[in-house]
Amino acid sequence: MKILVTGAAGFIGFHLSRKLLGQGHSVVGLDILNDYYDVNLKLARLAILQKNPDFRHARINLADAPAMERLFQEEGFDIVVNLAAQAGVRYSIENPRSYVDSNIVGFFNILEGCRHNKVKHLCYASSSSVYGMNTKMPLSTHDAVDHPMSLYAASKKSNEMMAHSYSNLFDLPTTGLRFFTVYGPWGRPDMALFLFTKAILAGEPINVFNYGKMERDFTYVDDIVEGVARVMFHIPQGNPDWDGNNPDPATSPKPYQIYNIGNNNKVELNKYIEELEKQLGKKAERNLLPMQPGDVPATWADVDDLVRDVDFQPSTSIEVGIARFVEWYRSYFKM
Repeated sequence: MKILVTGAAGFIGFHLSRKLLGQGHSVVGLDILNDYYDVNLKLARLAILQKNPDFRHARINLADAPAMERLFQEEGFDIVVNLAAQAGVRYSIENPRSYVDSNIVGFFNILEGCRHNKVKHLCYASSSSVYGMNTKMPLSTHDAVDHPMSLYAASKKSNEMMAHSYSNLFDLPTTGLRFFTVYGPWGRPDMALFLFTKAILAGEPINVFNYGKMERDFTYVDDIVEGVARVMFHIPQGNPDWDGNNPDPATSPKPYQIYNIGNNNKVELNKYIEELEKQLGKKAERNLLPMQPGDVPATWADVDDLVRDVDFQPSTSIEVGIARFVEWYRSYFKM
């Protein structure tokens, strides 16, 4: 199949593109290569993908409607996986407009491209952040998510609503994927594991928010990618038992679905740091701080639907995942 992966030079997009190429698919990787973090890391990922003749890089801004329209018309994609977004909860407080441009306007252009060019299935990255103030654990796609705690979360919730409108109006099959705290090799430099590793090796203190008491469903990137790769070929048909008197947020009578992809296992941040210290052979100097605005105290994914529909449950332990990250980090930075 010919597949569009947006954000292909990003963390998850790179790993997914590499997997799909390995399966024999043709991949067009859209990525504007913005400077939210070190572009050299994106270029290094891209260089690996470009070694495969079935990969082509399209340097296009999602918010550029004419360019997006041309791309869809010229390429004739079978499946689209939208992983491009302005990421980061904390950055959404500093620079909110970039989230509207990329995550809302850009997503609208993707929906339009899919609608007008007979795309068989649109899969897109949502986020565990949409659960916001929800506290019932594990977090379930069948519970309402109406109280986001950041503009980033709100933009991801808006994607889910926009997708449903297109599934309803145009019978476009759409699947939203709520990722839970992804980590692993080639990860983003602004994420905790990368920041902690860099600081600990440099003998610098690390900022530990909520005094290390936060709980996260840390999910290894290979598990995320395996989930995406299975779901993208599992096209939603609509839920015949959907009831408007008791509406299920995760499904619809239309071809629309929401899944969690998480490790189904919450881990305290302090334990996560302890495992990193073990792998690095060096203790961290911890600067204990209160919770930051926009953060949530805990995440934990209910993945029963993922297991039922595509027979997959993420299972990589933090011991294995952090060890693989540290191995990659030392190799990449020659440390």
